[in-house]
Amino acid sequence: MNTASRLKIATWNVNSLKVRLQHVTDWLTANPVDALCLQELKLPDEKFPLQAFTDMGYQACWAGQKTYNGVAIISREPLTDTQRNIPGFDDPQQRVIAGTLETSMGQVRLISAYCPNGQALDSDKYQYKLSWFKALEAWLAQELRKHPNLAILGDYNIAPADEDVHDPVKWKDDILVSPAERHAFSALLELGLTDIFRAFPQAPELYTWWDYRRFAFRRNAGLRIDHILLSDNLARRATSCIIDTQPRALEQPSDHAPVIASITL
Repeated sequence: MNTASRLKIATWNVNSLKVRLQHVTDWLTANPVDALCLQELKLPDEKFPLQAFTDMGYQACWAGQKTYNGVAIISREPLTDTQRNIPGFDDPQQRVIAGTLETSMGQVRLISAYCPNGQALDSDKYQYKLSWFKALEAWLAQELRKHPNLAILGDYNIAPADEDVHDPVKWKDDILVSPAERHAFSALLELGLTDIFRAFPQAPELYTWWDYRRFAFRRNAGLRIDHILLSDNLARRATSCIIDTQPRALEQPSDHAPVIASITL
């Protein structure tokens, strides 16, 4: 059980855990969070590098998939009542893993989510994305009734507002910022969840994803699409939420940066 006075949780789309395992373990050494939610593992279950994390004193649960998708939760304490994917939503893509963490304030439900990208507004993948979010919303409504202390962390592939986009005019009505996608994100907040990054004063032009092309990171031409949503119980206890851009500057980095939230227990 976590008996510390503070719970630190983080999310990071690593865009291939095989390629960036050293980045992740180095980051955990420098940032010993209680739980780290990973997305885009891009490896099957049997290839998950569990030993690398247990050697550091961490536990893990994961849902892997060869080449694409895949999610995990790396935690100091073992997770119980684990759930793979959205119940009742028939989907071969591995996008959700959930588990319950015992803390000094009671149980905290953690969910790591890799939400669909959607590809393009006229694509079948866009309709899949909207259907997936409706299923997520329905499931989260049930989870919140069972777990008043709930955090869903991940790559949502949605920039909720123009302030989360480096060039709103250029991106207007495009994928990741379309009205329907933003409505899907708002629907999650209406369940009683808080985008905890926006609960604190933040500097302008802070993003979590930058394209590999056209020197986007160097120009800070990014989007804020990785989020930590907290239930009311946890949001009231949150003390900070930051984006760590340092890993994005590494050699062969993920195109995403970690987001970290601190919660008083």
